[in-house]
Order: sequence, then structure tokens, then C-alpha cells
Amino acid sequence: MSKLSIKSVVEGLLALQSRGESATLLGIGPMSRNCVQATLELSKEDDYPVMFIASRNQVDLDELGGGYVNGWNQFTFAKAVEEVAEEIGYDNLYYLCRDHGGPWQRDKERNDHLPVEEAMRLGQQSYVGDIEAGFDLLMIDPTKDPFEVGKVIPLEVVLERTVDLIAFCEEERKKRQLPEIGYEVGTEETNGGLTSTETYETFIQQLQKELGKRQLPMPTFIVGQTGTLTRKTEQVGHFNFQNAYDLAQMAKKYGVGLKEHNGDYLDDVTLLEHIPSAITATNVAPQYGTEETRAYLNLGKVEEKLVAQGLIAEPSTIRQTLLLHAIKSERWRKWMIGEQKDLTVEQILESGNQELQEEILDIAGHYTFNDAEVKEQIDKLYANLAVYHIDGKRYVIDHIKRPIRDYAECYNLKGVTSRIRELQK
Repeated sequence: MSKLSIKSVVEGLLALQSRGESATLLGIGPMSRNCVQATLELSKEDDYPVMFIASRNQVDLDELGGGYVNGWNQFTFAKAVEEVAEEIGYDNLYYLCRDHGGPWQRDKERNDHLPVEEAMRLGQQSYVGDIEAGFDLLMIDPTKDPFEVGKVIPLEVVLERTVDLIAFCEEERKKRQLPEIGYEVGTEETNGGLTSTETYETFIQQLQKELGKRQLPMPTFIVGQTGTLTRKTEQVGHFNFQNAYDLAQMAKKYGVGLKEHNGDYLDDVTLLEHIPSAITATNVAPQYGTEETRAYLNLGKVEEKLVAQGLIAEPSTIRQTLLLHAIKSERWRKWMIGEQKDLTVEQILESGNQELQEEILDIAGHYTFNDAEVKEQIDKLYANLAVYHIDGKRYVIDHIKRPIRDYAECYNLKGVTSRIRELQK
């Protein structure tokens, strides 16, 4: 069966809204190969499209530093998803998407305060990798400017860089005679300036005008601020139904879908509000990494009980290894609040503050899944449990599936691929 473009899927969802048959798509952070498998299994079982949204820190060209998820670059990432799809007999629609592409979107680039020209060049180089690897959607996000920290970047600067980057990507795509790709613009970051409905519509109108002048396509998604915000391992934002609804209606006027970011850890009431508020898609990422960490810790507790019964002589050190590597990764800093984000690794290790250490493990465990020692302990854990008929890997995948399934049910996703294909007939 032919693959629909991501733009066709969004147009289908917008058309289904008037019939009360629409859905909110899930953009899922590919936190591990297990997460990819969990996502594809559910998409296959319940007949809906999924998007894998990879940030530049997670997946990027080797020459730009690679990614922390499995050491994936764009090509090995695409191959891994394809392999998992083949293994499970996948027969639905998945889309490879660049989340927060563009200048300064790698932590190192921002921390190094790269000048504009250099940051833009590296952002473009990364996009060429995306295009050549067959990505379906590119997010154009030039709002992480390290020289404007804490300030709202002027809208005309965001607009100019956005249009220039879309023009660059379109030129590179056409050079290679590749099929059309979708674009996502805007940002959930407050310094991106798209927080009010008035600014949002002004941005869309100006974007439409500038893209039209250069005969460039309108984006598939425009990101808007719905009030969501993820910190530590919880949702600390406050979903604003009215704002979400107004932004969605504005975007729809221009044939574009509203994309929500920071959708982790939402409760069922908020999830159910997404259909009447007409949000076209939500991004969720760190939650699935945290769920996988928790799954390994659960298996570790089972292993401890078997050790206590004298059934396992050489247990893994899964918890201690994950904890140590999570603290040393220092990637927890971006999710912490207040002075905690400034603590040194030594202070945390020597503090004996078990509560803080547990919190860091919960937040940052998933950043370490590709570390050799962590992988070694996961394999040892699986082997020890397999002797007693526990399939550890299967449990981990099923554990990740639970929160994805919760969202999919509330987002009316079941059967949405078939509903969209019916429209195409």
C-alpha cells in the first residue's frame, strides 16, 4: 500500500474534524530501540500513523557529534526503524521527523556560543543528512540563539531565518530529486515569541507572504504554546483549552495543523480535551525514556528477590550502574529546577542525598542506555531472569507501551489510518 505524505495525513485529520472523526497524532521521541518497537507495535495493532521526533542531541551526523540514542546518525536511525518494522511485520504509516532542527540545537553549539554564520552552516549540514536519510518532516527552529538568552527573539529575525532554512532544504531536496517533505515551524519556547494568539496569526500571515514570494511550500505544522511544560518527571504546565482551540482554528484557516510540544505526563482529563480543542499533534519524549528506566529498575527488584532466595549467584548491578552513569551524564541539568541544576557531579555523589540521586536516575537514566557498562548490565539482568522464564526485554517493551496506549485511546487514534485512507478514495 502506498505511503501517504505527512502533509496528506494532516490534511486528512483537518478534514475529519468537521465529522467528529479526527484524532491527535503522537510525535514520539525515539528514546531507544525498545521504544521504537513499542511504538510500531501499537501503531500496527490499532491502525494509526506515528511520528518519530528526533532532536539533534538524540540523532545527528557523526561528524557533528552523533546522537546519544544508540549512537544513531540519521542513516543508522532510519535503518534501525526499518529493521524493527520488518521484524514485527509492520503494515501502517510511520514518519521520521526532525525535532528542533537548525542552528544552536545541539547543546554544545549553544554552550560554545557559536556565531550566527557557523551555527546556520552546521544546522544546514544536519538538514542535508535528514534529507538524504529520507526524513519526512523537518522542524525549522532558529530560536535557540545563545546571544538572546532570556529575551524574546524579534519575530522578523525568526521569520527570516525560518524562510531561509526552508529555501535551503527545498533546494537540497530538489537537487536530489526526492519526494516532497513536510515542515514544522515555530517553537514552544517562550523566547520564540509565539505565545499569544495575536502573535501566532501575525507569524502565519507573514510566513505565508514570504514563502509565497519565493514559491516555497507552507508548513505542515505550526507549533503553538498550549500551556504544557515538562520539568523533572512531571507536567508542571497548565493546559489552556481556550488558547489551544484558538490557535488550532487559526492554523486551520491556512491549511496547517497545530503542533503541541512538552506533552509528557498529561492526565486523562487533559488528554481528552485535545480532540475538542482540535490539536493536530502532540510531542512526547522524555516520559518514554523514564518509563524504560523504571522498567529496568522493576526487573532489578525481581532479580534481588531471586538472589535472596538463593536462586541467582551472580546478580547484575543494573541499578547502581544506571545511577552512576545518569549522574555523570549531567544531562539532568536541563530538567532540574532552581539551584539543583548547578550542583557538581562530585557534590551529588558525595552528598549521600538518596532522594536527589533517585530523582536524577528517574530523569536521566535513559541518556545512558547506549553506555557499554549499562548495556552489559542489562544483558546480564535479562540472562539471569530468563533462567526463571521472565522475558525481560518483552516486559520492557510492554511497559513502554502502556503510556503510549493511554494517549492513543484519549486521542481517538484507533483506526485513524483507515479513516484518512477512506477520504482519499
